[in-house]
Parts: sequence; C-alpha cells; structure tokens
Amino acid sequence: MIPEIHMTLLLKQLFALIRLPTSDTATNQIAAGFACGLILGFSPVLSLQALLVFICLFLFRIQIGAALLSAFFFAFIAWLFDPLSHLLGAAILEAEALRPVFTSMYNMPLLPYTRFYNSITMGAGVVSLLLAPLVYVGSKRLIIVYRVR
Repeated sequence: MIPEIHMTLLLKQLFALIRLPTSDTATNQIAAGFACGLILGFSPVLSLQALLVFICLFLFRIQIGAALLSAFFFAFIAWLFDPLSHLLGAAILEAEALRPVFTSMYNMPLLPYTRFYNSITMGAGVVSLLLAPLVYVGSKRLIIVYRVR
C-alpha cells in the first residue's frame, strides 16, 4: 500500500511538470528552477552548497518541481562526466598559487562542509557555476518558444 502512495505522488508531480510549460508560471521561475537543479545535480547531496540551493528555492519564487526534476537529470549527467570533473578539480586544487587560499578555506568554520577539497566536487562545482547561466537562458528561451507554438 505504501509504495502505491509514493508512486501516485511521483506520477502526480511528473504530470504537473509536463503541464508546467503551458501553465501560468512565469518563465523566469521555471528557468531558475532548471538552473538550480543543475547546481543541485552537480553537487553532493549532503553538502553546504546543496543546502544553500534549497534555501534559495524556498526563499525566492523558483519552481521547485522543475528544480528537483532537473536535479535528477543533471545528477546523471554529472555522474557521466565525473572523470572530466576529477581532472578539472585536481588541476584547480593542485594549483600552487591557490594553495594558501584553500588552506585558509579549510580552516574556516563552515567551508569544509562544501567538500571543496574533493577533486570531483571541485570540478563539478566549477562546471555547474559556469553552466547555470547558460541553462537559465537556454531553458527560458525554450519555454518561450514552446509557449508560442
């Protein structure tokens, strides 16, 4: 009985997301949801950056359903690109010029909870921050085109 309830809730959310592009929800809210989902998908589940994204989801008018669905999608994409994230993160973490910055960041009270010292987390975090504006603009344009047609 319990799995049926979860499946019903999941299907309800999925159908609501399918109707989302044609709903009255502003394109900014949906696009921001996809961009936040990108950051959530690329960051570790129990980390400070994920907590900050969830706080933004609840404080600002961001479409939570779009964020959670895109987080699931982008988590799969991030998993596929983990080897590249590792290479990028290792290059950043091993940069001699940044060593004092990372040492002081590690000694701060909350920053170690971001797990920035992990090469995959660092690489995926940099990629997600670079791609988030592109995902926002791209998804906003796609929603506008979809609504016109």
